Amino acid sequence: MTEQLSLLDINLIQAPSYREKLIALLSDDLNFHSRSDESKSHNFHSFPAKFPPQLPRKFINELTAENDVILDPMAGSGTTILEALLAHRQGIGFDIDPLALKIASVKVTALDVNPVIKTGNEIIEKARAAYSQCREELLNILDVRWDIKTREFIDYWFAKETQLELLALTTEIKKIHKPELRGFFELVLSAIIIMKSGGVSLALDLAHTRPHKAKIIVSKGGEVILDQGSNNTHPVFMTKILRSAFDEFEKRFRNNLDGLIISTPKTASARVLFGNAESLPLSNDSVDLIITSPPYASNAIDYMRAHKFSLVWLGYPIEDLGEKRKLYIGAEAITSIKFEKIPTYTQSVLNKLTQADDKKSIVVYRYYSEMTRVLKELYRVLKPGKAAVVVIGSSIIHGIDIETHNCLADIGRNIGFEVPKVGVRSLDRNKRMLPAGSKIDKNSQIQQRMHQEFVIGFYKPEK
Repeated sequence: MTEQLSLLDINLIQAPSYREKLIALLSDDLNFHSRSDESKSHNFHSFPAKFPPQLPRKFINELTAENDVILDPMAGSGTTILEALLAHRQGIGFDIDPLALKIASVKVTALDVNPVIKTGNEIIEKARAAYSQCREELLNILDVRWDIKTREFIDYWFAKETQLELLALTTEIKKIHKPELRGFFELVLSAIIIMKSGGVSLALDLAHTRPHKAKIIVSKGGEVILDQGSNNTHPVFMTKILRSAFDEFEKRFRNNLDGLIISTPKTASARVLFGNAESLPLSNDSVDLIITSPPYASNAIDYMRAHKFSLVWLGYPIEDLGEKRKLYIGAEAITSIKFEKIPTYTQSVLNKLTQADDKKSIVVYRYYSEMTRVLKELYRVLKPGKAAVVVIGSSIIHGIDIETHNCLADIGRNIGFEVPKVGVRSLDRNKRMLPAGSKIDKNSQIQQRMHQEFVIGFYKPEK
């Protein structure tokens, strides 16, 4: 008589391996267009091209257990780290962008709602009073606060009345002694400036590759204070009605209260630190899961172009921000860059671009060199038998698809990763701060390359 298998034996036979789970997840629906974010902390601040929280949540829940270490080496707005915290994991994120670090840190910091409400009310009350009663003093501070280039930037992009309002708000925010509380309100201030609509600045759209200043500016009282669009056949599209920074600040502050994390689970933690993804301060084989979304190649999304609008109000000189921008992965500067040897397929893609635009091909070569170093670091810190999930969009340059997903998979395999599956997801144009519309314009390169993303599963084999 055939010996019957025990229930344990049957479960062992039927249970999919980690690698099989990874393939199944990457084969599933990764669009998440109709599902809610659940945690309102994700909506604290706009951020270009952030992926939906459901994506990291899906992989965290299926591929890790409580207390496991989840890494995002290019943390951006902290979506992965927040989801790791909410799932009772140990989240750790790194970034070099000052605004990204602030957004991610605030989102994972627990705050008592009552002191937040009390402090927010005091900021608004005192800032409004200073604006109405100490106008000359504020004007004098504006005259000496910034260096010449930062001053020029602020005068170009912010109306004088808005400058006074923002100065009154920043003055009160600086008086807050507790760093966590001050960080929350600095983020509120930043959020009313950096919106797709340009917020309280004179920019029409900060999601565009190059922000455009309004041609017609209307005061809060309805008075036209600038008109450079009289010859424009569609002046409504170039018109900006000034918003009260005080009203916008109060509205955003109260909205963000709903997203506050009141307490964090005792078995979980979240750390967001300054750090370069090409050289991570982590031990070998120390991470259980990596979920990250690198920048687009060739600076297709220029994060600093929008971020500087609020960072200048948080004390960063405009020239310093320009220097920081050169250090970002995917930037276009090619001086003092270490170029890596890249595998055959990636080199063949690069060769096609070289024939069309030699200078642009060097910029893309920089990107693939940087991502080679990043993927080497991911391989080093990841535990054997675990995965790195990399969400990336491709780019079309001079009509040539540089096949970012295929090239990164090629580079990963060359390092030692297996790439058992590459998932595909379509982008929700209504929820992403991206420089493209909801319909594909075949004459626009940036439109062509920003309607789809690839989710690469890198698997580190067991030793």
